[in-house]
Amino acid sequence: MRKVSYAEFGGPEVLRLIDAEEPHAGPGQVRVAVRAAGVNPVDWRIREGQKLSAHPVELPAGVGLDAAGVVDEVGPGVTGVAVGDHVFGEGTDTYAEFAVLSAWARMPAGLSFEEAAGYPSVVETALRVLREVGIQPGQTLLVSGAAGGVGSAVLQIARERGIAVVGTAGAANQDYLRELGAEAITYGDGWAERVRRLGRPVDAALDLAGAGVVRELVELTGDPGAVLTIADLTAPRYGVRFSGVAGSVPDALAEAADLIARGRLHIPVARSYPLDEAAAAHVDSQAGHTRGRRVITV
Repeated sequence: MRKVSYAEFGGPEVLRLIDAEEPHAGPGQVRVAVRAAGVNPVDWRIREGQKLSAHPVELPAGVGLDAAGVVDEVGPGVTGVAVGDHVFGEGTDTYAEFAVLSAWARMPAGLSFEEAAGYPSVVETALRVLREVGIQPGQTLLVSGAAGGVGSAVLQIARERGIAVVGTAGAANQDYLRELGAEAITYGDGWAERVRRLGRPVDAALDLAGAGVVRELVELTGDPGAVLTIADLTAPRYGVRFSGVAGSVPDALAEAADLIARGRLHIPVARSYPLDEAAAAHVDSQAGHTRGRRVITV
């Protein structure tokens, strides 16, 4: 099978499309014929060699955590899913023609493989950070970097829970944030003052882009404990927590499937790339400014 791999840490140029042996489903796993794989910032952070304790790497390594596809192998002990089912979920080395998933859910009706591949890690992260930051219905949440995949999910899930949201993004994404139910603020010089001019207290804040805004988020909330980041490794110097350990992926996938089926969650696909353009997908992901998700198609 074809698979994206790398033999050394480095920039996107280390990625290679190789011929590899097919993986097989072990106990508690399923194998899918991959139709699409999600592109996540963690993919290129791992490829660069960043020390992420949740994702140890042994070289040579494959790439990708999220996928949507057709089940073609069911491992021992697995029930409730059969060969031929369309599923989306998390596994390993998903930039490939076949991948093994350790957590999955059936794809909601009407969802394309490309769309489905963009949800697993994004929704798990969104649900986790909303839980960890402790925001409650009736309060106001500030989200820095709100137009990307995680931000898109956070805004919609918060709205569903009765949480008011203020989101920052580039000028081109202001209407998009408003469509998702947020008060939209452009980032850049003076962004914190623009938030203050809204005249409402900020009860909690999330940094989803790592744009160097943690200090301002602490000032706006008045409490480092009310700020959480998934992208700024310097945050602890301000007393801010870094969230990087996944919660229950099966539970997150089940909640995502329910929200999607009820029309309460939709994350658009900004762009799709074939397997042999995985490096370009990483370059674009690192550049940021995404509206929704990027995916690899197989």
